[in-house]
Amino acid sequence: MQVTFLGHAGMYIETRHGSVLCDPVFNSSYFGAWWVFPANDLLDVTPFLNPDYLFISHTHLDHFDEQFLSEHVSRETTVLLPDHPLGLVEKWLRKLGFTKFVHTRNAEPIDLGGLRVMITSLVSPADGPLGDSGLCLDDGEVKLFNQNDSRPVHFEALEAFGPYDVHFLQYSGAIWYPMVYRFPRKMKEALSSKKRVTQMERALRYAKHIGAPHIVPSAGPPCFLDDALLHLNDVDRDPNNIFPDASVFLDLVEEAGFTEGHVLIPGSTMAIGAGAKVSVTHPMPDDEVEAIFSDKRAHIAAYKQRKQPEIDAILASLPRGEVAIFPAIKEWFEPLLEIADQTCLGIDDSLLLELGEGGQIVIDFVNREVREWDGEAPNRYVFHIDRALVEYCILHHEEDWVNNIFLSCRFEAERKGVYNEFLYSFFKCLSVERIQYAEGYYVEQLPEQQTMECDGYLIQRRCPHLKADLERFGEVENGILTCTLHGWQYELATGKCLTSDDRKLYSKKIEIDEPALTGTTGE
Repeated sequence: MQVTFLGHAGMYIETRHGSVLCDPVFNSSYFGAWWVFPANDLLDVTPFLNPDYLFISHTHLDHFDEQFLSEHVSRETTVLLPDHPLGLVEKWLRKLGFTKFVHTRNAEPIDLGGLRVMITSLVSPADGPLGDSGLCLDDGEVKLFNQNDSRPVHFEALEAFGPYDVHFLQYSGAIWYPMVYRFPRKMKEALSSKKRVTQMERALRYAKHIGAPHIVPSAGPPCFLDDALLHLNDVDRDPNNIFPDASVFLDLVEEAGFTEGHVLIPGSTMAIGAGAKVSVTHPMPDDEVEAIFSDKRAHIAAYKQRKQPEIDAILASLPRGEVAIFPAIKEWFEPLLEIADQTCLGIDDSLLLELGEGGQIVIDFVNREVREWDGEAPNRYVFHIDRALVEYCILHHEEDWVNNIFLSCRFEAERKGVYNEFLYSFFKCLSVERIQYAEGYYVEQLPEQQTMECDGYLIQRRCPHLKADLERFGEVENGILTCTLHGWQYELATGKCLTSDDRKLYSKKIEIDEPALTGTTGE
């Protein structure tokens, strides 16, 4: 097996039974904020454009490069799909013209002409853009686990597929916290220092659990080339910076001593043989590879010079003053707040959007309304955002602002109290389908599922398909329950799904002398 590293989470894997292109990214993401480090813009991509298989772990824009996929990758390739609830990877790739797909089941190996494949899928609202995944490959001689930035929980399945020869994993930051928060300097430094340590310790724990004799740090850190964000790069091994590079992590790997770490740069190849024999070849002399990390300022300065015109064009193209923001957000968000019971309960406060000339808008999760701020008492949460970014999201109807605004680090935030996962998850779920899935997920974490009465039956309130609220979206005719959000149908008498054979609705006939239990939550 041979792996050619393409940068960030990108790699081209050649096996005895076919090639796999993973998460190729060659353009910037998040409004020109993120770039691949080390730079991969000079790499010749020709050898990687006709893979047998394509694997996109999730739809975060630093893994899903729409421009590169659209302009370069062959539509004849077969896509290996993670088992994600909303099928976003498939939907996005179909829009680009890809038509050949292998639908995998979470943590279940499949055989593709001698190549064993297993994809571990994460499905909580907190996992990436409502889903993330890792890829396991076995060509009969070598086993590889490409974890990228996923946080797997299916350890029994992972252990059963192994043992692994090589493990690729994320170790560096891929988040806006705590840099964008208006915390006191010492507090922000302490939080940053803690996060730098904990994220690398987490990676080491994963590496120890997987047990591969060779590991490769990947999927980060991003490189920031815009003047407004340059300070986020870790150029001096700053203990308070959450974006350490591979050289920092590999020092910890060497100190830990239980596995061997390898640095790969774009264009590096790793040959992996039987018995976990590994050899690495770089596209440049070793001293030049080392200089990328030891003289990072020079590497970033040259990179920035090449990309500055592109950054300027991206920022200049943003809309400004084209959208009446308040009525647009009110019309968009209020119907979502109306059906976001668990989300609103989890936030239980209000958010102030400070948009400068775009106005001041309150999203009230208690009263489930969007209103203009009138100077009322301070809100628990505040986001300061350039109106141009919000206008872009409105004009393009971006249903996931985490995957646009927040990961760009082009905003500032304030909060009272601890981190609230429900708040950021809400901004991933700006459509009925997305918020219904998140709501259903949260309900399933309750001690007992909610139930409802339906045409003489006691049934689960959430659709087994994608968690839609059947009290709102269910219709019954001739004993058949239809979830009108996606059209899935169930036989009330048996709970049998008439749309798919892998779902079943909980359904129990209510006896005449048995009281109906409507909307019970187990509380």
